[in-house]
Amino acid sequence: MTIHTLGIDIAKNVFQLHGVSQTGAVVLKRRVMRDSLMQVIAQIAPCTIAIEACTGAFYWQRRLEDYGHTVKIISPQYVKPFVRRQKNDGNDAEAICTAARQPHMRFVPKKTLEQQDIQTLHRARQRLVNHRTALVSQIRGMLLDRGIAIGVSITRARRALPEILSGQQPELTELAREVISELYDLFQDLDRRIRAFDQRIERVFRASEPCQRIARIKGVGPKTATAMVAAIGDGSEFQNGRHLAAWLGLVPRQHSSGERRVLMGISKRGSQPLRP
Repeated sequence: MTIHTLGIDIAKNVFQLHGVSQTGAVVLKRRVMRDSLMQVIAQIAPCTIAIEACTGAFYWQRRLEDYGHTVKIISPQYVKPFVRRQKNDGNDAEAICTAARQPHMRFVPKKTLEQQDIQTLHRARQRLVNHRTALVSQIRGMLLDRGIAIGVSITRARRALPEILSGQQPELTELAREVISELYDLFQDLDRRIRAFDQRIERVFRASEPCQRIARIKGVGPKTATAMVAAIGDGSEFQNGRHLAAWLGLVPRQHSSGERRVLMGISKRGSQPLRP
């Protein structure tokens, strides 16, 4: 019997396959290792393959599409309601397959290598920014413990630290001054690395015509524009701008029942970095 929809629970080494016919009858249940997955897929006639959005999903999407299959990626929150009984690889693959067959299911927009490159650039930069924020908070706490207060701002810390380290502070011993100086050197190094990432993002922005069109919107700069292109590509997954806004989380939360409609504040669903 021909496989119509194939759900794959992907992992690092073990992959669970669950295939059904057009009528929903189970025609394939198989557990395969990573090295033999593509050999198994090559023997299956082109069909719809559903996988869960996770690490490596876009890589497998490209690999599977090379064999003529239509690959759809589903968000885990839409798969969970279809998991029957206990959670295991077999039930997960079955749930992915069932979710993909729903008529109104929403799927994750596919990503090209170029989009993943931009996303990698943003994630690496954000990691450095988080490290810098934590570092400045630690330095501020050390100084505050000795009666030296710095305003809550990266700019204020950048301006105040050289004066504090070069001045005469009675509570700042020589050992404490050396330790904080080392942390300040790390702070400057993180600043330099973040500026280098900003320059890379600027180059990507200038080379991308879609990014420049998005940046025409008031309040949108190179970082938001490139992050948007990395997340949605050409936007073909969305029917109109309202659907994109809902995907970003720019819609009010509802708590309605019957004729009583209650709209609350803007929800925090979607990707927070994309909401400028």
